[in-house]
Amino acid sequence: MNSSTLIFVIAFLALFSYWFAIQKAVRVAGGRANTKRLTSLPKQFGLLTAFWCGIPSLIFLLVWAFIESSLLESLLLMQLPQSVSDLNNAELGLYLNNIQLMAFNDKPILISGSTDELVKINAALYLREISQTVSWIKTALVVLIAISSVAFILSKFTVQFHSRLRIEKIIIGVLWTSSGIALLTTIGIIISVIFESIQFFSAVPPWEFLFGTEWSPQIAMRTDQVGGSGAFGAVPLFIGTLLISAIAMFLSVPVGLMIAIYLSQYASTRLRAIAKPMLEILAGVPTVVYGFFAALTVAPVIRDFGGWLGLTVASESALAAGLVMGIMIIPFVSSLSEDAISAVPASLKEGSLGLGATPSETIKKVLLPAALPGIVGAVLLAVSRAIGETMIVVMAAGMAANLTINPLESVTTVTVQIVTLLTGDQEFDSPKTLAAFALGLMLFLTTLALNVVALKVVRKYREQYD
Repeated sequence: MNSSTLIFVIAFLALFSYWFAIQKAVRVAGGRANTKRLTSLPKQFGLLTAFWCGIPSLIFLLVWAFIESSLLESLLLMQLPQSVSDLNNAELGLYLNNIQLMAFNDKPILISGSTDELVKINAALYLREISQTVSWIKTALVVLIAISSVAFILSKFTVQFHSRLRIEKIIIGVLWTSSGIALLTTIGIIISVIFESIQFFSAVPPWEFLFGTEWSPQIAMRTDQVGGSGAFGAVPLFIGTLLISAIAMFLSVPVGLMIAIYLSQYASTRLRAIAKPMLEILAGVPTVVYGFFAALTVAPVIRDFGGWLGLTVASESALAAGLVMGIMIIPFVSSLSEDAISAVPASLKEGSLGLGATPSETIKKVLLPAALPGIVGAVLLAVSRAIGETMIVVMAAGMAANLTINPLESVTTVTVQIVTLLTGDQEFDSPKTLAAFALGLMLFLTTLALNVVALKVVRKYREQYD
């Protein structure tokens, strides 16, 4: 029985143990009329039993998932000739992989007649047999652990048994574990990015990466080409990212904020109920659709309009990508800002109007400052989305690393280059591939700086209006 099926079996046993524990708690109390004698509710006895049934079984299943492949490999190696065990790690891994493909492939096995082929076939048949045996052992152990855990906790049921306190401890443990996993995952990501970035900076000087103006990560074939071994000046990527993000924010922040003000203060309830969901539909449109829209509609319009004005506009421009990205981000700014403005206590608005202020003055002097923490959060989310966008930039702004602040020219961004560097078969020991991790580290530091600034702004205005 595979792990997915076992999870459903555990869920069924937990539900059954929940019902059975409630019945047991009622019997311990002496009937439903006497359940008030219990220190906890019957359903709390049921929840505790369900937790005791599910959590140990799931923990065992998780541990088994880590050791199962190593166990099968060890049992398989015991049946193989000594010459196979003497292979190096790469050759042994390939040999065992071929056996696994033969064992778990539904296609018929073609026998060539060679001795090595017969050894592999016998090993594949043995692997298939022990895999089934191990699977049944795993199933039996999971069910045994679940039943034993339920039997143990049921034996503790008395009138004075505090199941509610035990449930709270279990829930606190689960929450603590979830928080720890999230924290460890974040730390692991940071450590991996920093480690790979250190390897990159050992081959490329940091000042060349941070202040260089030439970006050509492809390793040159001749020494007379740019850099001889590639050029890793990331300034064009930083400038391109900031340029496109700035264009997007110049469009999305004012428009989104005005939409939020209108929907929260001027629109009727019926119009708001219709307009806000329709606006939020834009947030669910795939970015590749926006990319097609930018490449096939917006970019030609900008190019033709620029030609009519006598300007030279590239077929792929930062302006086209920025405008379409701004349209994509508008729902984030408007929806979150509208929620923040609507959450301002009505007493502030009514007090301002009662003192003689006009509605526009109330919005400018009272509502917007009071809602600023939420608005800053919306803008920060929009900036993060703009910096991390890839498809629109690829399709509308191109992939040329040009050092320019002219929005009519083609540029590229950090995220686009990360995708380009990691596309295809790459070796993670060359500066070309490791440059992607250095770019990722720069994005992480940028996002961290934005969060620090946003937290300071939020904290300042929250103290004034709490």
